Amino acid sequence: MSFNTWLLFVVTVFFVSATPGPNMLLAMTHGIRYGVRHTLPTMSGLLVGLGLIMAGSAAGLGAVLATSELLFAVIKYAGAAYLIWLGLRTWFARVEAPAVAETDPQLRDASWQQRFRTGFLVSMSNPKAFIFFTALFPQFMHADAPQGPQLLVLAITFYVIETSWQFVYATGGARLKHWLTSPLRMRWVNRFAGSSFMVAGVALSSVSKA
Repeated sequence: MSFNTWLLFVVTVFFVSATPGPNMLLAMTHGIRYGVRHTLPTMSGLLVGLGLIMAGSAAGLGAVLATSELLFAVIKYAGAAYLIWLGLRTWFARVEAPAVAETDPQLRDASWQQRFRTGFLVSMSNPKAFIFFTALFPQFMHADAPQGPQLLVLAITFYVIETSWQFVYATGGARLKHWLTSPLRMRWVNRFAGSSFMVAGVALSSVSKA
């Protein structure tokens, strides 16, 4: 892989990852509720999910999803239902929940598994991601060169950029906490985030493989 090809991949992924999607929105929302350090389990779940998606795409699952209407539909609607459920839960979340999670170590520490699981499920909720990686990575790979090293370089690059943006969103959310001392503001943030998750779920349910 030439340096110019890699640089083009960096620019592409930089802007793709920066787009506010469910993953970044979740990182920001948990940053507001728990702070950056305690959002690490959420980001770990998101990244583990992305790793499995990339591995599945490299193994050909993306191609299978592209040809199997039934499998694609099952994953699509399950993911859409989860995002809508998460949106409803966020919409109706108690406005005092962020302060409690931040100041009560027992509650905060007991819920890291749940935050990891939420990040993982959000990351895995979109079958288009499998097709995205299957379609994106080959555009930057040379067919006449060993595939493994190229996939490794692309995967590491993607992980670094994706992790950096997650930290940006989580940090932005944590800084918003000081502005969200008003219950009314917190309620509006919950409704914005909940609406965004539900819109993402509805949009996901309407996508096709093409």
